[in-house]
Amino acid sequence: MEPENLTRVSEFVLLGLSVEPDLQPLLFGLFLSMYLITVFGNLLIILAVSSDSHLHTPMYFFLSNLSFVDICFTSTTVPNTLVNIQTQSKVITYEGCITQMYFFLLFVMLDNFLLTVMAYDRFVAICHPLHYTVIMHPRICGLLLLVSWITCVLNSLLQSLMVLRLSFCADLQIPHFFCELNQMIQLACSDTFVNNLVIYFSTVLLGGGPVAGILYSYSKIISCIRAMSSAQGKYKAFSTCASHLSVVSLFYLTSLGVYLSSPATHNAQSSATASVLYTVVTPMLNPFIYSLRNKDIKGALKRSFGMTA
Repeated sequence: MEPENLTRVSEFVLLGLSVEPDLQPLLFGLFLSMYLITVFGNLLIILAVSSDSHLHTPMYFFLSNLSFVDICFTSTTVPNTLVNIQTQSKVITYEGCITQMYFFLLFVMLDNFLLTVMAYDRFVAICHPLHYTVIMHPRICGLLLLVSWITCVLNSLLQSLMVLRLSFCADLQIPHFFCELNQMIQLACSDTFVNNLVIYFSTVLLGGGPVAGILYSYSKIISCIRAMSSAQGKYKAFSTCASHLSVVSLFYLTSLGVYLSSPATHNAQSSATASVLYTVVTPMLNPFIYSLRNKDIKGALKRSFGMTA
């Protein structure tokens, strides 16, 4: 079969999570409720941090940025999914698909980098408390955030440009609810060796590097906590990073579970369903994890709504 010329590809078909008509209202309700909770919860975190001067610290600076990225992350995929379910149309334009893929890669990688920076922040706070204000100076925090953005933008741009060079066959059905990079590469008729090579090195460097940084930070944190003589000091030190550790575990375990189960099940539809865990559920739960056991966040929200009232 002759591969269809790339310029003639005008649209893709997103098969979604299910083709059953009876399940569409249920899926619409679930996605809409999870999206509203995600946006509202993360906006509350941003409001609390920005409105309370007591929370103008590196830890909450990165937390508010994580909340902003989580809103953008879910907004990349969920609104389009809701429109497709409501209009009963599974079509997405070629340009729209490339754009969605670019921003999805950007924000998922930013999540990765921000969680790593937050782990480093907890390491400095617990293991080097006397030098914390010097090491985590606002200028350093801003620089860490800027480097994260630049790295993620360049990586997403590279991956998107690599997809643009591919030509596609007649079958343009993506068994997912958004334009996922690996699924798009599988639809290509042209040689994808270079694309797979770029993905491999990107995963190892930009995925494995942050994971190694988080593991190193927490290994040092555990060593510092064990060296403390006071039981109260140990509890206080651990409680400052418990929320972050919960979010890290949720993000990486769900992501790892999806990509390990994909080759095992050989079912793209099952993989798409499992990917809801880290694309929608994790950003929705993050505000609850950070606020339920955080007296500073709850206090700031109470003061904010008290002043508004």
